[in-house]
Amino acid sequence: MPFREHSVVDEREEFVRLAMVPGANLSELCRRFGIARSNGYKWLRRYKQEGRAGLHDQSRRPHHSPTHTCEKIEGEVLRVRMESKDAWGARKIARVMRREFRDVPALSTITEILRRHGKLAASRQEHPGRFRRFERPQPNDLWQMDFKGHFALPRGRCHPLTVLDDHSRYAVGLQACGNEQDMTVRERLITLFRCYGMPFEMLMDNGPPWGDGVNQRYTRLTVWLLRLGIRTTHGRPYHPQTQGKDERFHRTLNHELIKRTSFRDIGHCQEEFDGWRHIYNHMRPHEALDLDTPATRYQVSPRAFPETLPEVEYWPGDAIRRVNNDGIFRYQKHPWRIGKAFAGQLVALRADEAAGRHAVYFCSKRIAQIDTHDPNSCGLVDDARASPTTPQEHQQINSNTQHGSSR
Repeated sequence: MPFREHSVVDEREEFVRLAMVPGANLSELCRRFGIARSNGYKWLRRYKQEGRAGLHDQSRRPHHSPTHTCEKIEGEVLRVRMESKDAWGARKIARVMRREFRDVPALSTITEILRRHGKLAASRQEHPGRFRRFERPQPNDLWQMDFKGHFALPRGRCHPLTVLDDHSRYAVGLQACGNEQDMTVRERLITLFRCYGMPFEMLMDNGPPWGDGVNQRYTRLTVWLLRLGIRTTHGRPYHPQTQGKDERFHRTLNHELIKRTSFRDIGHCQEEFDGWRHIYNHMRPHEALDLDTPATRYQVSPRAFPETLPEVEYWPGDAIRRVNNDGIFRYQKHPWRIGKAFAGQLVALRADEAAGRHAVYFCSKRIAQIDTHDPNSCGLVDDARASPTTPQEHQQINSNTQHGSSR
């Protein structure tokens, strides 16, 4: 027969049975069992009142907790957490609650409430390095634009197009697109421009439809933006930190909405995007804004969207040329290529005496420079490259450009 495991309760029961024997010396028993006399009297009293059950350890929780968080406040913490789809932590929850309650629990208390109810998110590893934050001084000085990584739907895929104001972090646009093509983006931008006005500058990465590789960074979309008077810039290749705000917005969008929602189709995606964008702009505290909401720092742009593209105007004395369908213009008997993105557009050549070259402008932006004394040279300025054609193409271009391609 195996021995029964000897527990603390067994020892306590043995002690009280010996102590209850007539004539037993309680002080000596306490000394032999290695317990204080006060504990000995306690176990003896409990055994007489409750039997063996009284020898088990009891909860140390106090009978009264004057500082205990009331059920109303605790319920409000859980409500805000639930409305954020279990995405917000203590700081954001506390900031939202201050809009309705005067007395808000400490952050540690909110964290403990979430932990008790099994709603505490796993801790995230902080960025190990130092960083320097920058932002434009006014709303609409710069909009960051990009496609978040697409995801699958029951039929097709969704490509979220995001447009973020650099100063306020206001989500100007969050559009569910079926592709990443020029006309799709242009239609969405026209809707945003009509509602919020136009920014002074837009920052994009180097992939389509924003750019076309390293040698030619302009596309028909960016040329259209230049026609609207919007400066276009591109982030450094393989350096997403340039668009850090939009990249961080993508992470928040993925964490708070996309990973927690089952989308049926593109229309359902847009409905969910619209609802979450309102929460992000008007309700969700933003840590980079001292827990204010982006809407408190944003205002619409005074630059109204023109329904008709304005005429391109250049300086008096500029040599104006029209780019043909092959992306080529002629100047001083030489054809120069600046890219098919400028096909049909007027460009201006302006002498740069200091550099001994000619600068090529489209609207107000210098896009390239050429050296008319060296037909085999080309200069890269900003984002575009202008280069003379090869001798093999010269004869074909001559026939194409004799019909009004130069002016």
